[in-house]
Order: sequence, then structure tokens, then C-alpha cells
Amino acid sequence: SKLTNLGHLEMTWRSRVRFHPLLVRILHKSRLRYYGKPEKKMDMPYQAYFEVADGSGMMSMVLWNSLCPEWYNSMKVGTVLLLDKYVIKSSYPFKTQPTPGDSQMKRFATIEINLNVRDPPTEISIIPEEMVKPEWGLPEVKYRFITRSELDDLPHNHSCDVIGLVTFVGRAERARKREHSEDFWLYRWAHAIDGTSDQPFILELFATSQPDVFERIHPMTYLVCTQMRVVRDLTKNPSSPVYLTTSNESQIFITGWHKGQPYTKDAKVKNFIQWTKSQSEADQIKKTVIGGYYPFPRPPDSFLEY
Repeated sequence: SKLTNLGHLEMTWRSRVRFHPLLVRILHKSRLRYYGKPEKKMDMPYQAYFEVADGSGMMSMVLWNSLCPEWYNSMKVGTVLLLDKYVIKSSYPFKTQPTPGDSQMKRFATIEINLNVRDPPTEISIIPEEMVKPEWGLPEVKYRFITRSELDDLPHNHSCDVIGLVTFVGRAERARKREHSEDFWLYRWAHAIDGTSDQPFILELFATSQPDVFERIHPMTYLVCTQMRVVRDLTKNPSSPVYLTTSNESQIFITGWHKGQPYTKDAKVKNFIQWTKSQSEADQIKKTVIGGYYPFPRPPDSFLEY
């Protein structure tokens, strides 16, 4: 059938109601958002953002309501979609923006694609990777992997991807989303090493929409975290170590989940795998720790400084 592209949509969307089908690849995926309220009667108040791209650039796509439980887990980073009967709207100005792996890619930020269960019901098809043709011109998923030795030179809030061997994972903890609120964030601390530094990556991992992975992080697993943010708090405590925290678009993968993921082709991931082959598993196991209370950032040494 006749296809359109994201660049053409941006130029013509105000003058059309019906759009040609779109062929896009998912580059980023946000956590699932629940926006239900007691006074509003909605069956499935869910929403998820994706960043999708074709040869012309990248645009946000929103999956709404009952389409979320049906499609969210099937729509992975790297998945190719054929979309028809979608709706184009002005983009929501306050959403978070992931950092693209390809800094040259054009971003269409004024509009977004909406996928709805009705008015009209969107038609979604997943194209298997082996059927994707090079002439479609879909971009590959690109990453921004860093090593532990590079982390100390990165600025606050820098976005990056990391891979490491887990040496410590703490218990799950809760933090209130807002003061006096009934809602909590669930998170846990982890340490991972990659052989490039004596220091580990210190990772603050909030529960994303991947409970099966979040609950199974344990020492000696290969951990990949994407779209992490550097936290460098020099104002309160200049000596406090730098750590990484998850963002709205972070994805977490552990041993058993890596097969077929786009990052397996990345050079830094391949270097890490080579390094692990040179390590003695028995030696590494002796250095691993699980559970317990992990106060971080650590409080100052004396009460006066505190």
C-alpha cells in the first residue's frame, strides 16, 4: 500500500483527516503510566510513550488505554511497526525527552502519533525483523554506552547506557513520590563492574515496567541499563561519589533477557563480554553481596557536618 513518512506528516497534518500507513522502528520506550483517579470511571487508564523513527526523522507515539495491556510488552526497542488509522495531535509539552543515540537524527517535536482503541480503532502490525528490507530505510537503534573509567568525566544529568557484572544488589526500598502522598516509588541499589576501573557503577534502579527483570537482579548477572542519568551532587557534599539513576525511558536487562536485543552488536558490549571471559567466576563470587540496608549518598562523618 501507499506509505507516508514522519517528515511528510509534519508538513501536511493540519490539512488532512485520513493519513496513509506508516512504517517505523521503535527507538525508545517509556515506562507504563497509570493515570486513573477515583472520581473518573475509566476501564483502562493507561498510557505509554514511544519514540519511533523512519528515514526522515523521529517522533513520539502514544499508546492509549486498553491497547497498553494488549501491545505494551510486544513493542520492544528495535521493533518495526506498520500503523494505520492512527491520529495526529499537537504534542504534550511537558513529557520527558530521551537522548537519541544518533545525535544527527531530526526530531519532529510539534506533533505526536496517537494509537487508540476507538475513534478510529488503530490497526497495528509488528513486522518480524527477518522480513524488514534495507530499502525501507529504517534507522538502526543506536546506543551511548560508557565504561566505568569514562564516568568520572561526565557532567550531571548526562544520558548514557551501561553494562556490567553485578557485585551487589540491595533490597527493594520505597520512597514517597510527594510529601504526605499515598504513592510510592520502588527502587533498589546495585553495583556493577566492567573491568575498566577499581570502582563499580553505583546504580539507583527504580522499578520500570519490567517487574520480571527488576525482581531478578542478583550478583554475577550481566546487567544492561539504558537511558541512565548521571547524578553528581557537588553542592551538598563535594566528596560524594557519582552515581547513575534510571529515567522514564530506561530499560533494564539481565542474563536470560539479552538474546536478540539491538545492543548486542555494540562494540563496548562486545569488549565487556571479552573481559568477563578472562575473569575467574570463583574469585568474583567471593566479592559479591546481596541485600541489607545501603545508605547512599553516605551521611557525613561527624554530626556537626550533618
